[in-house]
Amino acid sequence: MRTVVFDLDGTLADTSGDLIAAANACFEGMGIATRLCPEGDALTAFHGGRAMLRLGLEREGLAEQIAAERMLEEWYPRLLAFYAEKIDLHTRLYPGAREAVTALRAAGYRTSVCTNKPEALAEVLLTRLGVRDLFGALVGADTLPVRKPDPAPYVAAVDRAGGDVEQSLLVGDTLTDRRTAEAAGVPCILVGFGPSGDAVRDMAPEAVIAGYDALAEEVRRLIG
Repeated sequence: MRTVVFDLDGTLADTSGDLIAAANACFEGMGIATRLCPEGDALTAFHGGRAMLRLGLEREGLAEQIAAERMLEEWYPRLLAFYAEKIDLHTRLYPGAREAVTALRAAGYRTSVCTNKPEALAEVLLTRLGVRDLFGALVGADTLPVRKPDPAPYVAAVDRAGGDVEQSLLVGDTLTDRRTAEAAGVPCILVGFGPSGDAVRDMAPEAVIAGYDALAEEVRRLIG
């Protein structure tokens, strides 16, 4: 019944290159010069499509215009379409991620994914990365009427994997993940190899790991 729930973007896989490429395709379509940087803007990429579009509009000096929100809503579906076309061109699992999840399952833990990526896109990506069968459940941004940091998607990810929330934890990389775990009343492990680096310690998670080789020990310490 012990369950480990993983975020996807920035936790299991570095998806920033393909996400930012989709945002930049939108900016090209808008006819504006701004382009996001895969390295420097990775953290924004992990906060989602609207965050990337908003950042580009801000840099272009358009964010304060009345039409900015309308532009966001108009281009967000296009961003998703651009992203779906080349969802795994640059995306790679973080080193040791596959092995760590496999080891947890072999040790008797249930595993699932709870992401703010649309469910269909998350399904495609995990399948193409060859790891979809390692997770007993997948809950995306649109699986339920609410998304993280609301605890409901996390609880669903545990339940659908056949686990028990009281014997579960969340592995993530952002403040959204930290707040989700807090709302669900479960421990949180944040990864220190994402764009935030060791600064994730400022979010006061129960643990920070510098690599997936350290995951199993922290999971055992926190939920047995």
